[in-house]
Amino acid sequence: MNNEKEFSLVVYGASGFTGRLVAEYLAAQYGDNLKWAMAGRNEEKLKSVREEVGAGDVPLIIADSDDEASLKSMVARADVVLTTTGPYQLYGEGLLKACAEAGTHYVDLCGEPGWMYDMIGKYQDTASNSGACLVFSCGFDSVPFDLGVQYVQKAAIDKWGKPAGRVRGRVRAMNGEFSGGTAASFKATVKSLETRPELFNVLIDPFCLAGKAGPAQPADNKPYEDDVLGAWVAPFIMAAINTKNVHRSNALMDYAYGEDFLYDEMMVTGVGDEGKAVSEFVAKASPLDGDNVPQPGEGPSREKRESGNYDVLFLAEGADGSVLKASVKGDMDPGYGSTSKMIAESALCLVQDCGELGGGIYTAASAMGDKLVTRLEANAGLTFSME
Repeated sequence: MNNEKEFSLVVYGASGFTGRLVAEYLAAQYGDNLKWAMAGRNEEKLKSVREEVGAGDVPLIIADSDDEASLKSMVARADVVLTTTGPYQLYGEGLLKACAEAGTHYVDLCGEPGWMYDMIGKYQDTASNSGACLVFSCGFDSVPFDLGVQYVQKAAIDKWGKPAGRVRGRVRAMNGEFSGGTAASFKATVKSLETRPELFNVLIDPFCLAGKAGPAQPADNKPYEDDVLGAWVAPFIMAAINTKNVHRSNALMDYAYGEDFLYDEMMVTGVGDEGKAVSEFVAKASPLDGDNVPQPGEGPSREKRESGNYDVLFLAEGADGSVLKASVKGDMDPGYGSTSKMIAESALCLVQDCGELGGGIYTAASAMGDKLVTRLEANAGLTFSME
């Protein structure tokens, strides 16, 4: 990147709940060793957050998603912009467009496949021409899953000389709350279907972000007893975005997993009758509905964030029926504590480790891969391992 830029990194939305956690992490982890700034609409709120998180005299930038000039000015000053301001289909296009045009890298927490589909169509060529590397979904959706599949597939290629034809993602533990932003994005996506019903076909297509169709994928919409795992599994709500990003990664990496690759994600609920009962309960419930879902800008206490964790198992199946197992584990709640560290390290990885990457719209695996794994294990409390 251009060494003359004023900032390596700008955190846009720094006064929001997740943005504040990102700022707190950067201040604690990198201190004076990083040229960064906090950005948002309200200067007083930014000043308050800066003081609360101990960010010293980190510069503040006033920018608004409705003010194109302010966005252009902001992105011109940065190597990479990290944005936590969603739902992205409501507030995100202006910033993405500004980064694509200016050649400024970009990372977000987007889990909105309809919007991502639209943005790829509109700005892929612009980013490719400017040199901007734009990476969606740099939080719990979809970094552990995208990198977990890549990790186990590399092991499969090392062992078998070719990738596994099918990988199963199985969430063994997930302790923590979904973010208010995730809930708001889900509701915005549902509402968008009222005016754009054609998006429904995009949302149900596992290859909608991959550029071309692939084979029918395993059913993931109802509970069943997984014969490979030996346990009952239930639908996993994040699978709707994670599977699309994994198939996009495969396409962007010239089908490193093969053109007939199968991938699905489910939540492990246990064995026997009890596992079956839990799986049926999980299948009927929605964690994004009800009165307990945080609103955007809200989130759990530090104690709850630090007591959370997650554990995802990846089962790669060989042609002879043998199975390789890998896991990705995180030491904080997925929706806030771990996500804030993942997106921060993704942004820095793009700037500091991926200088050879050409412009375009990427996934975490296709853009950063092992470089991001190294960062996440060193700094962000994630563990990747074979079992």
